[in-house]
Amino acid sequence: MRRPTASDGSEGAESGSDVPGDAVAYWVLKAVLTPVLRLGYRLRVSGREHVPARGPVILAANHRSFLDSVFLPLVVPRRVTFVAKAEYFDDPKTAWFFRACGQIPIRRGGGDASERALASAQQVLARGGAFAIYPEGTRTRDGLLHRGHTGVARLALRTGAPLVPVGLVGTDECQPVDARLPRFFRPVEIRFGAPLELDRYRRRATDHLVLREITDELMYEVQQLCGYSYVDAYTTRAPEGLAA
Repeated sequence: MRRPTASDGSEGAESGSDVPGDAVAYWVLKAVLTPVLRLGYRLRVSGREHVPARGPVILAANHRSFLDSVFLPLVVPRRVTFVAKAEYFDDPKTAWFFRACGQIPIRRGGGDASERALASAQQVLARGGAFAIYPEGTRTRDGLLHRGHTGVARLALRTGAPLVPVGLVGTDECQPVDARLPRFFRPVEIRFGAPLELDRYRRRATDHLVLREITDELMYEVQQLCGYSYVDAYTTRAPEGLAA
């Protein structure tokens, strides 16, 4: 996790170095939330052996609820980092929570937000970290699995990190998109798949058709894991980079 130190206060991925206090907050929050969420929800996990115990890894999941970014780190026995909207960090009352959840801020306004998000993700992976991403770009509102943006494919080819598909099931029943408070005692499943085999693509890493092919293959694997119907259309008109 990285503490924001924006150079101009308005745009770009917030840069900085790893801060021990943030790392401690992550594990303290996880230690507190783990028993609470395991008691409050009927949680099932499968395929966790596909997540390497160390070294860089990209976890690519479908996105149905705000709680996705809580449940996913909960079941991975290592620190997981997300990229999130910098607006979440503007209020000190909530900034500590998002940092403790392993999220780093990215300003979407001005310049290429997607490229800045990629750069932040690459820094996490270069340190051997686990980076989580929602290829759909935002939460689904119709209950369907949507077309993925190609940033995840670019990230995987640039870094060589294993790309692990993840299927999240039932999180929207725990907290729908417009709900302020979670609903307890609902079933939740988190299913990890085998990493995608990308070696055959690496010589054409800048070819947009290759990036689209990888992303479509990834979304197929995610669909097989989560079981939700797939529609070949974006959830938003414009890509939202790598942010949740």
